[in-house]
Amino acid sequence: MVKLKKWFVVFIVMLFFAPPISYAGSIKDGASGTPGQWYIGDTPSSVSDSKHPILFVHGLNSSSDTWYENNNMYATAYQNGYETAFIDLYPDKNMWDNGALLAQKVREMYQHFGEKVVVVAHSKGGIDTQSALVHYGAGPYIERMITLSTPHHGSQLADLAYSSWAGWLAGILGSKNDATYSLQTGYMNYFRSQTDSQSNVYQTPIYTLGGTKWGSFGSALYWGGLYLRAYGSNDGAVTVKSSRLEYATEIKVGDWNHSTIKEGSSTFTLFKNYLNESVYSFANLQAASTEKSEPKEILASNYVTGGEYTGAKEETIQVENGVQSMTVNWMSDQPGANLALLSPDQTTYTNFATEQDETGYLDGAYHHSVTIENPAAGQWSLKAASNQKEHYLLTTSFESPLNDLISTSLSDDDMKVKIKDQKLKVKTEMTIEYYKNGKLKQGKVKANKKNDETFKLPQLGEGIYNMTIDVHGSYDREPFQRTMIKSVYVDDQGQLYYE
Repeated sequence: MVKLKKWFVVFIVMLFFAPPISYAGSIKDGASGTPGQWYIGDTPSSVSDSKHPILFVHGLNSSSDTWYENNNMYATAYQNGYETAFIDLYPDKNMWDNGALLAQKVREMYQHFGEKVVVVAHSKGGIDTQSALVHYGAGPYIERMITLSTPHHGSQLADLAYSSWAGWLAGILGSKNDATYSLQTGYMNYFRSQTDSQSNVYQTPIYTLGGTKWGSFGSALYWGGLYLRAYGSNDGAVTVKSSRLEYATEIKVGDWNHSTIKEGSSTFTLFKNYLNESVYSFANLQAASTEKSEPKEILASNYVTGGEYTGAKEETIQVENGVQSMTVNWMSDQPGANLALLSPDQTTYTNFATEQDETGYLDGAYHHSVTIENPAAGQWSLKAASNQKEHYLLTTSFESPLNDLISTSLSDDDMKVKIKDQKLKVKTEMTIEYYKNGKLKQGKVKANKKNDETFKLPQLGEGIYNMTIDVHGSYDREPFQRTMIKSVYVDDQGQLYYE
């Protein structure tokens, strides 16, 4: 009897000091969206000991229901006999906040299931998960990680959101948050340096998938695909190059956009074999895809401008000779748009397709798009009218031989605009934006003309610096316009980090 009492006391003490398991129950029991809550799916009738439970981690500006609302990923996992869990992280916070939160919660899941989980993460969820693994001690609770179009090296759409032209719109939409800020390519290069140098980075195997398809015409993912084309093949939000890690095993690069890559019917069968006990490890460090050729420089395929107005606004677009097509995208905070695109001979186009943004980087914006095949060379004008204040971002994407004749590259000393044809006559200016003491600062940088247009970087303090380079000039005596955007992170030692 005495021994029984002692055992009971020890049991009570263990219960008292054990961390509580605070999951919110089944996915049927509660609404998603509360950071830190996690849910379990129905338990299949037969669960093999060789099958690890799957933890699904959402991405930027999303929530746990992205896996089972209008998505058959959860149903597919259940039908294949897998236990599942779903978590809500902060939709608008960086990888440090989410990594710390996830590490705490995945320990609770380990206690619940009695074994490690395999993480399947979409988009930024993969960065949050690796942060939890490497920086916050989640390794003992995660067997391996599979990332679906994760921007391991950042996204140029995040750079765009913090550029001098897009800032008007991004600020109004609330897209300027810690999550988007941290996904700028300069800061992600810093994150990679802080993460890839850690000894435990190899302890948990990582497998990646990337996409090359855009959304339907007029959609945000179609616009994103056009914009990102200057940086390589992409899925409308993340480039293939960014979806890769040199020490991860690439399962496949496929015909998915940033949304369809997370659907069960699209990719589950491809990563299914990596969910079980017996699976390949880091032995295969070579990417499976043959799509290795990605540009190392920013090519000049976009023209970007933006601002705000009330009443009427007119923007001009210079089109050079030889353009095969151009897509004009007027992005604004207004669902209705009174737009007219006029060619040099005054032909008027008003058939703009409209769709709301779904990339996560400019959430809530409305895209108004039109594509013109073989546009006439000369000055086009886009006229807009609104009876209320409207914030807008105008991007024009060109399919043109000129795109390959201008590029930029960044070194520790300067930013260069490279001109590859003597017929090109250019004038460039660079705007740098950054935050200091919580306030947005902006400054112009003048180019030093040598063989190329060279911008000497100023002495920069710690922070992220977003550089917008506007190129104006003529090619074969016809005016043209292009914009190239890049970010760099400077640490407290003055070290620069950039893609």
